[in-house]
Amino acid sequence: MKYISLLYEIYFTLLFNTIDMDQQIRMPLIGDQAPEFKAQSTQWLVNFPQDYKWKRVVLFSHPADFTPVCTTEFIWFQDYYQEFQKINTQLLGYSVDGIHWHIEWLRNIEKNFGVKIEFPLLAWSQIAYLYGMLHPNADNSATVRAVFVINPEGKISAIMYYPLSNGRSVQEILRLVKSLQTTAKHKRATPENRPNNRLFGDKVIVPPASTMKDAQEYPQKYENKDRYLCLDKISE
Repeated sequence: MKYISLLYEIYFTLLFNTIDMDQQIRMPLIGDQAPEFKAQSTQWLVNFPQDYKWKRVVLFSHPADFTPVCTTEFIWFQDYYQEFQKINTQLLGYSVDGIHWHIEWLRNIEKNFGVKIEFPLLAWSQIAYLYGMLHPNADNSATVRAVFVINPEGKISAIMYYPLSNGRSVQEILRLVKSLQTTAKHKRATPENRPNNRLFGDKVIVPPASTMKDAQEYPQKYENKDRYLCLDKISE
């Protein structure tokens, strides 16, 4: 057994050293090309981003398998899985635990809560380094709760980070993806909590006028609260 353990240690050391140190410590930013990877998952081998061209991807990490907050998140991600599918968005879960531990945890969720997890749960430790998920001052032993929304061109559209102790809102992540799709399709910004903004409902925001002509025409074309805030009504 000690020889097998030694071989595994050598393998993962070599694997770790194939990743550039800048990638380990640099956190990907909005607008960056999402780091590529190949990883085994609980569903299939994932070749990212090639497998998900023409889709948006929500890549989200959790600190470890068999943890209570993560379990609640996975149940709610599964509850909304079909909603993400309807808007052409793939969920990819992740933690640094191994594939066999992943499988046992998902089986446990199905047994205890009657929820079968259909989206892939990735198992490759280097994803944590590629995506800046390890925050040493938060906890050296676990990934934080990170969310990366990646557009069909493989670029990062949005990033969210939560501490280990606090669960995320899956509804807000779904709302954010829909908002990003609206911006991409209509070239409009979205107000707080659209489509349920307290003042503006599902209206969107027109980019500020960039020419004298636009400044003159906007008040006639759009609902004008002030020269910097014009509202538009769109059809999704």
